Amino acid sequence: MSWEPGATPAMLRARAHLLRALRDFFDTRGVLEVQTPVLGRHTVTEPAIETLPVTVDGLEAWLQTSPEYFMKRLLAAGSGSIYQIGPVFRAGEQGRRHNPEFTLLEWYRVGFDLEALVVEVGDLVQEVLESPRPHVAEYRELMQAHAGVDPWRDEPARLAERASAVSGIPREQLNRGEALDLLMSGCVEPALAEQGPVIVQHYPSDQCALAAVTEVGGVPVARRFELYLDGIEIGNAYEELLDATEQRRRFEADNARRREAGQPIPEPDVRFLEALEAGLPPCSGMAMGVDRLLMHRTGAGSLDEVMAFSRERL
Repeated sequence: MSWEPGATPAMLRARAHLLRALRDFFDTRGVLEVQTPVLGRHTVTEPAIETLPVTVDGLEAWLQTSPEYFMKRLLAAGSGSIYQIGPVFRAGEQGRRHNPEFTLLEWYRVGFDLEALVVEVGDLVQEVLESPRPHVAEYRELMQAHAGVDPWRDEPARLAERASAVSGIPREQLNRGEALDLLMSGCVEPALAEQGPVIVQHYPSDQCALAAVTEVGGVPVARRFELYLDGIEIGNAYEELLDATEQRRRFEADNARRREAGQPIPEPDVRFLEALEAGLPPCSGMAMGVDRLLMHRTGAGSLDEVMAFSRERL
């Protein structure tokens, strides 16, 4: 690999134009841009996400995988609707569409339910990306049609067996969540590649993370959706959980799964929980990968083409 950057001068200009368009989109809607630390004393507990620990002047900390906890502390303090564009970090992120450091757009809309956020995301796709408005699809229907399973009715053993057939991973090595993720990536996402922009909504309640839960069609679902462009996941949205007690329970459940898998056990973010107890206003939020947005907008085939210096060029 040479000294040269991956992104051409034309791509650098395309990135600058995209960032300007995103800021214009939120500024015209009265959403305040904020900046929070990339270093934090705490990190996420989700078993599927691994973080990068660092020590700075005796401070044991983590590079943040998302500004979510800090931004929600701002919301609890009365900031109103806010957005942020900046670097985040995740361990194990490698490949054509992955990099350990990437740029994330994250925003929270006070007073929005999930349906209002669906409309705003459609506006962003149309106005900023100049793409067709996303159509909305149900997670359950997609899994039934393309993976041949019902995540709410089928037993974990059935899900693992089907995921093993798709991925080649022995079924005894797969838990329910891993099986569903493999079926989504191996069966559903390829089908979405031919459907243009798609919003997939109503994931299983055990994939809710920091989202509220409701009931649809007689089954519990997370108040959550994901945006797909050309079959590639671009962003993840929640109607935010407001209950500190429930959030603490979810942190404990995450760490129980981590302990069972032999993963590190991060201490839950006490200050974030205190902010929830003080009162997070009803809101919905979304995180989008800016580098993947730029890939879609320019037709680039990899993150290396849209980033000045990806992992291989450091």
